[in-house]
Amino acid sequence: MTTELQEDARATQRLAWARTAADAPALALERASVDAGFRSYWRTQGTRPSRIVMDSPPGLEDVRPWLKARDLLEGGGVRVPQVIARDVEAGFLLLEDLGGPTLAQSIDADSADGWFDLAIGELIKLQGITPPEGTGEFGEALLQRDAGLFEEWFLGRHLGIALDCGESERLQLVQRRLMDNALAQARVLTHRDFMPRNLMPTRPLPTVLDFQDCVWGPVAYDPVSLFKDAFLSWPLARVDGWLAQYHARALQAGIPVPDPWPVFLRDADWMGIQRHLKILGIFARLHYRDGKTRYLPDAPRFIAFLDEVLPRHPLLADLRTLLDERIKPAMRAKAPA
Repeated sequence: MTTELQEDARATQRLAWARTAADAPALALERASVDAGFRSYWRTQGTRPSRIVMDSPPGLEDVRPWLKARDLLEGGGVRVPQVIARDVEAGFLLLEDLGGPTLAQSIDADSADGWFDLAIGELIKLQGITPPEGTGEFGEALLQRDAGLFEEWFLGRHLGIALDCGESERLQLVQRRLMDNALAQARVLTHRDFMPRNLMPTRPLPTVLDFQDCVWGPVAYDPVSLFKDAFLSWPLARVDGWLAQYHARALQAGIPVPDPWPVFLRDADWMGIQRHLKILGIFARLHYRDGKTRYLPDAPRFIAFLDEVLPRHPLLADLRTLLDERIKPAMRAKAPA
């Protein structure tokens, strides 16, 4: 069967299932979001209230890890999407409709304090959950993979930079320091993409999305993802204030953040640097390998973040030198005239 015929057959199956699950024989479906891997999301038409159908085609994306993580988070008090009906074997779920724009699309400078206050509460509940046996770990293997993404795809493929032996050794030393810092941090349940793009601005609490890849991970990973994410930038002083707010509330809740505060701030900064280098590599790979061109234009924002934070950390001076002497000139040369 051709891909087009397979898609038509899946669409017919999806619509029939949704009509039965919602008890609405005349129901129609329209696409609700894109770029969710092999999963797709569809909003019902002709029902009140509207619902969302999650379609996870068997053999391409198993829906069970999503359900398992959802149930784990809900058990810990985290606000997650409600499941109204399910057919695990067929890969269909009927979910509550949380509305249109994500928090990333609706947050602004005036509303950020209020939304981040609520998001910190959900994050602390998530971090307080004991991961079940068999939960993956954000450890050496993932960190090594992340480091390779930056050098291979962003430096090499995108900027055409071939590091000499000395530069390569100095970059590896910085990456090793970042990895050692991450590995030395206390471990908690970690979302890995806890950012406004994966939060819905529902009331009274924001709803957490895209949690199926939760792992044991460094305690600073999710808070820095929330305030220094891949799609929004905030003034550094404001980010520091939100991190301090998180740190105080996490201490009070018994989350194993380091005390005193300057140690946690360093851990968060270094975690943010590691994450931004990784995302630069991922965005370049999405552009050149997958043909998804809308991400790479954000690269200058990531460089601006590194510019802002690296001066606070002399042990990472080699990365700052690489940034000033090789990366920025290459980016200027590549920029459209």
